[in-house]
Amino acid sequence: MKKFIRNGMFVTATGALLLAAACGDDAEPSDTEAGGEEDSETEEAEDSEEAEDVEIEYEEYPDNVVLGTASQGGTYYIYGGGIGSLLESELDVTANVEVTGGPVHNMQLTDAGDQDLGLITYGPGYEGLTGTGEWTGGQEHDNVRVTFPMYYTPFHWWSLAGSGVETIADLDGERAGIGPSGGTSGTYLPLIHDALGLDVDPVEAGASDMVSQQMDGQLDVIGFAAGIPISAVTEVESQEEISFFGIDGEERDQVIEELPYFDEFTIPADTYEQLDEDLETIAMFNFGIVNKEANEDFVYDMVKAYHENQEELMNTHSAAEEADIEAIEMNEDLLMHPGAIRFYEEEGIELPEDVYPPEWQD
Repeated sequence: MKKFIRNGMFVTATGALLLAAACGDDAEPSDTEAGGEEDSETEEAEDSEEAEDVEIEYEEYPDNVVLGTASQGGTYYIYGGGIGSLLESELDVTANVEVTGGPVHNMQLTDAGDQDLGLITYGPGYEGLTGTGEWTGGQEHDNVRVTFPMYYTPFHWWSLAGSGVETIADLDGERAGIGPSGGTSGTYLPLIHDALGLDVDPVEAGASDMVSQQMDGQLDVIGFAAGIPISAVTEVESQEEISFFGIDGEERDQVIEELPYFDEFTIPADTYEQLDEDLETIAMFNFGIVNKEANEDFVYDMVKAYHENQEELMNTHSAAEEADIEAIEMNEDLLMHPGAIRFYEEEGIELPEDVYPPEWQD
């Protein structure tokens, strides 16, 4: 993953300080200025003390939790079911796995405390934390904490044979399914289209609903982002001849330059029965999240059970193969929960400084 705004803000602030120092070299400080320096030092000390005093009123260890996933037919819903089963079998915590609008919706619900656990892609996580995504309205969703890594979500498209849509450029002027509003696809496919100057008529719906429309002849092409293989795609290709396409070359470079939370990704041949060769595209990594007030021991136990039972999760969905302990290093910016930090530190993982939240106490 990449560093974004935080580093840029640091550089800007540092440059401003250097400029101020340079302009003041020839002047003697006035009494006011000298006093200002003392006041500044006092304020910094107070700020430091306040930072050290940050405390969270953690919840009790739960008997049951609400886990937000995404639409039926997508990987989140299947993967979330596996996590729910794991919580029940390993921690004796009942998990209510619920359909949601996807990562953006999960950020909103978890930040507000309306659900206990959620699944997100990196883009909505970063935009929510910083309040920079259009969907945030400028509000920082800073009550959210990352707990465990999941897998990459690649973006790819498929069209019915004979539709004439075989590349991303062919989408210009077409009507295309983009997934549900609030999901990774529904949020970022329009941004990808805009970055490439494509005029696409978007159809917002869940994976299963879009597939039904496609098989009924109402929708020629669908774009979607989820852990692979996507069960909805498997359903389509069992009944229809379809063509897959991704994004590569200059088009991919253009999108990543404008939307830097994307990474290059290759979908392996044979991921789907009709995919005969590797498919180049883009992807985001996924993480599990909780509210910052989640019980610290529960989060520790959950993350420990998650990694100790990775093979069981792989039986739920093969994307869990990517969810090893070291994968948490994919997160370089999103704040983590202290219960999760404790687990990874015990496992010898060196976490980036930026993921430690204000409430962390070493």
